[in-house]
Amino acid sequence: MLPRLDPGPTARVRGCLLDAGYTPDGVRALLGRSAHDALTRGEPEPAARASRDGGELGTLVRLFLLDGVEPEPAVTAALGDLDPLLEGRILRRTPDGIRAALDVRPYGESGDDGGPGADWWLVSDLDSPASRQDREHVTGVGGASLSLAAATVRRPVGSLLDLGTGCGVQALHASRHAQHVVATDVLPRALALARLSCGLSGVEVDLREGPWFDPVDGERFDQIVSNPPFVPGPPRVDYVYRDSGRAGDAALAALLGELPGVLNPGGIAQLLGSWLHVRGEDWPDRVRAWLPAGVDAWVLQREVVDPALHVGTWQRDAGLDVTSPTAREQASAWLDWMDRERVEGVGFGFLLLRRSGDIDTEPTVVVEDLPGELGEGLCREMTGWLDRIDWLRAHARDDDLLDATLRLAPEAVLESVSGPGPDGWAELSATVRRWGGPGWEHEVDGPATALLAGCRGELPLSELLALLSFAHGRPYDALVAATLPAVRELVRHGLLLPVGGGAR
Repeated sequence: MLPRLDPGPTARVRGCLLDAGYTPDGVRALLGRSAHDALTRGEPEPAARASRDGGELGTLVRLFLLDGVEPEPAVTAALGDLDPLLEGRILRRTPDGIRAALDVRPYGESGDDGGPGADWWLVSDLDSPASRQDREHVTGVGGASLSLAAATVRRPVGSLLDLGTGCGVQALHASRHAQHVVATDVLPRALALARLSCGLSGVEVDLREGPWFDPVDGERFDQIVSNPPFVPGPPRVDYVYRDSGRAGDAALAALLGELPGVLNPGGIAQLLGSWLHVRGEDWPDRVRAWLPAGVDAWVLQREVVDPALHVGTWQRDAGLDVTSPTAREQASAWLDWMDRERVEGVGFGFLLLRRSGDIDTEPTVVVEDLPGELGEGLCREMTGWLDRIDWLRAHARDDDLLDATLRLAPEAVLESVSGPGPDGWAELSATVRRWGGPGWEHEVDGPATALLAGCRGELPLSELLALLSFAHGRPYDALVAATLPAVRELVRHGLLLPVGGGAR
């Protein structure tokens, strides 16, 4: 029997959670920074101590966040009539008191965009080793979900599809900028928990059951977000949330091929994915071959791990004791499969696709590594990239680019490396890079450094190059031919910004 809660009790429980202050801000205020940070690290005792005198909020913290057993009168005082929660398998009665049957966790989105913040609650399976080993385990919010949410373009859209919603994380975020949100999942239990998440959060989402795009057959959307089962391995399904049932990265390749048919013209899709690094193959070419015609695409690889680390990481994620005979047997079979497939590493990262609205438009496809820290996430970067490639497409002719006026991004810095020489320090290399957020960097020589210094939003590029030609004694045409490809890359990475062109 799946967890459930009817609309009436759902609204009442939501009111109780708000009244008790069981929100992200309320929990942080009760616990204090030190105990809250300890809880985030998986250390419960400081939070338990901090919640002792927390009244109803303390009861809810211990009940839902610390896997505690609380006296029934105290839980009733915090949540009111417990019968719907007990019958709906959200709570359970034990000889010692009331215990949570599910993880009900405060979650939210700040109002940094100028609007009000949002207080939500995510309902997932308990995060215990035993629970995580269940084939149909539904995970809560984790690093991957948070990364995707922080990377998603948040411009207003009419319709959005959350493909493989799990407990509903991306659907909740989508409700802030999409008029209509459809969320699908192949697992009925996931949809039941997503329904609880959305109901308690007061968010309306159209939830549908079925694999991949079957539940939305014949429909198109302005935006698609997905954290699909992306763990490459043998063709099996040990855990529904992570395993596709297809060998290696074949599921991701198939998904990318189908995306344009589910997008409106100009619609975008954003997802996480993993791909194999195969001996004798270039990984960008491998991923590029999956991309369908008629889409702009940006594939950003965040990390690459060797097969042993890949297998061990996902075994621990499933709550397995990696030293047990069962886990070792599984790891051996997994690594044998990697050897047969000539796998040298597994890459992980972000994918952004946009369906072209013009069949005559040459798409922009970029597959690259993403260096450095992300800061607050990739939302601004993804949005800016779409604007910048539109600007570059409008200035595809050299003459149009030469007529443009550019300025150096405020976060650009010039770094030089020097080594000992016969007359003291001698510069070995110079690099311009973005400080903060994605650390795009480009090596530059003397003329390029001078050109960037001159990009103050005052003179068109053609005049700056004419001045450089005179100052360095280089033919103008040769300087243009050598400079424009680099300028385009600097614009694409946000190091050079068009003046008055709309790109960020």
